[in-house]
Amino acid sequence: MTNFGGEGEVRVDDGCILLSFGEPITGLTYQEEFPVSDYEIRVQAMRTGGIDFFCGLTFPVGDTHCSFIAAGWAGAVVGLSCIDGKDASENDTTKFMNFENDRWYRFRVRVNDDRIAAWIDEQQVIDLAIQDRRISIRPEVELSKPLGIAAWQSQAALRQLEYRRLK
Repeated sequence: MTNFGGEGEVRVDDGCILLSFGEPITGLTYQEEFPVSDYEIRVQAMRTGGIDFFCGLTFPVGDTHCSFIAAGWAGAVVGLSCIDGKDASENDTTKFMNFENDRWYRFRVRVNDDRIAAWIDEQQVIDLAIQDRRISIRPEVELSKPLGIAAWQSQAALRQLEYRRLK
């Protein structure tokens, strides 16, 4: 469990990790070493309450970190935070999508030396060349490094968290 301050309860029930409402954020962080390139992360997530992001996935990219946000800024923004100093709501990865509560979504993020790609279910939503781009994270998720997942003023369920190295 990530000690953001004001976080809600994190518990496991019936094979799912449940993130309770936080003020403003609840999450968990993997604190072991993690690859910085040539890997793919997969997770299934469901928002069970609230209207904001329920899958804020922070991950390493070379010598820095980035966050994939699903349902941010009151529930519709998908994108990467931060690209060239701009968060997911205002950079060239910004997309607007509808998300339903109590529905499982499959998220996948792939990182290699020159790209970050992301999918929601089977739809690719991000394919970003990262050479000559400044990649960073927002201060609110600094404690999610090296790898973490969080929900912002929302309640979420997570399952099937996995990663694999790419050849």
